[in-house]
Amino acid sequence: MNPTVVAIVLLAAFLHAGWNALVKAGKDAFLTSVLVASGAALISLAALPFLPAPAPASLPYVLASTLIHFFYYGLLSAAYRHGDMSLAYPLMRGSAPLLVAVASRPLLGEVLNPQQYLAIAYICSGIFGLYLATRRPTPAEAAGSAVPSTLGADPNRTRARLKDAQATAAPTGSARRATLFALLNAVAIAAYTLVDGIGARKSGAPAAYTMYLFVLTAIGLLAWTLARRPAALRAYARQHWRVALLGGLGTLASYGLALWAMTVAPVAAVAALRETAILFAAAIAALFLREKIGWRRAAAIGFIAGGAALMRFA
Repeated sequence: MNPTVVAIVLLAAFLHAGWNALVKAGKDAFLTSVLVASGAALISLAALPFLPAPAPASLPYVLASTLIHFFYYGLLSAAYRHGDMSLAYPLMRGSAPLLVAVASRPLLGEVLNPQQYLAIAYICSGIFGLYLATRRPTPAEAAGSAVPSTLGADPNRTRARLKDAQATAAPTGSARRATLFALLNAVAIAAYTLVDGIGARKSGAPAAYTMYLFVLTAIGLLAWTLARRPAALRAYARQHWRVALLGGLGTLASYGLALWAMTVAPVAAVAALRETAILFAAAIAALFLREKIGWRRAAAIGFIAGGAALMRFA
């Protein structure tokens, strides 16, 4: 893959991790998602008059992707509402490249070389390894780890520590729901990746294609939210309008850059390389969300970095 394309996809990955962190950190994940989509739409409306219009042949793909994005934002906010970013993000972003790689050959006629398949395997293995590393222990594991440190201790304190260990064990109902929503969203991500990979090529104007997509998506999300939670949306927008601008710019630039890359490189390869967003997400989580990164998580991140390097030279 061309070095310039690699650099652009990595920038898109960083921006994607950034706006996802904004959604996770928001008090209301769904309303934050609506603000982010609306911010992207406002920026798009300002830029569209200066861009060439997409070819009419791409219109069905814009409409199909808009519908998929409705589900995407809903599932995204649901996953973050029920679970940590370190749980939901790897599942969403890690499963999608596998689905894209499987579907891109029959749908797009793309054939990846063995090195690119190996890179996809490295990246996906690293992302799933990161999920396993961030998983809380089962009750048996937690209790087992608590016993050695309590030898010779007061029995009451030992029982209390075991009770605390079991209370923090996984999986909780909330974590299971987050996992379900994240996996469903991976299907949505794979679907819009394939649809937009074709649509951007047919449009002849990937930047304008992306902006029309965000405008239509925001219109739908705003209409839905205003019909159901009008007062909450207005109050939330007044308090968090900066999130709309910052997150909107991040999501628009992230997806637009990735779409452009799909016009000059294999869709599955771009989709997999973009999943290095987990590297940036880990850094953001450690620095701003105060998440701890142990050796297992570091090893998983190493797999992702190795896959990215392998993709770079494929």
